[in-house]
Amino acid sequence: MLTTFLRSIFLYIIILIVMRLMGKREIGQLQPFELVISILIADLASIPMTESGIPIQNGIIPILGLLVMHLLISALNMKSIRAREIICGKPRILIYRGKIDEKALVKERFTINELEERLRGNNISSLGDVEYAILETSGGLTVIPKPNKRNTIPEDFGIEPEYEGIPYDLVIDGVIMEDNLKAIGKNYTWLKNEVSKFGINPKQALIVTIDGKGQIFCQTKAKFQK
Repeated sequence: MLTTFLRSIFLYIIILIVMRLMGKREIGQLQPFELVISILIADLASIPMTESGIPIQNGIIPILGLLVMHLLISALNMKSIRAREIICGKPRILIYRGKIDEKALVKERFTINELEERLRGNNISSLGDVEYAILETSGGLTVIPKPNKRNTIPEDFGIEPEYEGIPYDLVIDGVIMEDNLKAIGKNYTWLKNEVSKFGINPKQALIVTIDGKGQIFCQTKAKFQK
């Protein structure tokens, strides 16, 4: 039992490393070849994980082989548009200028009900509000509403918003984010002075952030709250 336990931990670490090397992508955004590799990795790992009589390298070597295949295909995807179209396919327009393309639906085996479901997932309640709907190669649906149905933006009113920049986490659960401090040109002394305005020190903070306008948000850990 202990052997199975240790093998499971080791294989988990190997798979975690492999998945990190494969890059960052949400499950719903996996390309077909990435999904296939992910399924095969899970299958290959399950056998040596539960069968102690099978050498653990029998699972690790094929997993590393799949990683190499993934890296090769990814490199090919980046260098060749033609290869990308063959491996990943091409986006298909399901709604063009407000009209559903029935041929496109048939080719993608997409029903009207599925299309409406995806539209609702994009906060579109009516087909009549859609100008374009594009089925991406990952299976996601990109929706472009008609001009009179889209959300208003400051530009519509001739307003030029101030530049907001990017917010930075300075403290997370009492741990100081040194790299983020350097990124904004500040140091620990400055951070301590800013956090002291909230009646605590950095190690007592649950979260401290700063936005592009220099506004500080700070929340104290529960055990230090008065």
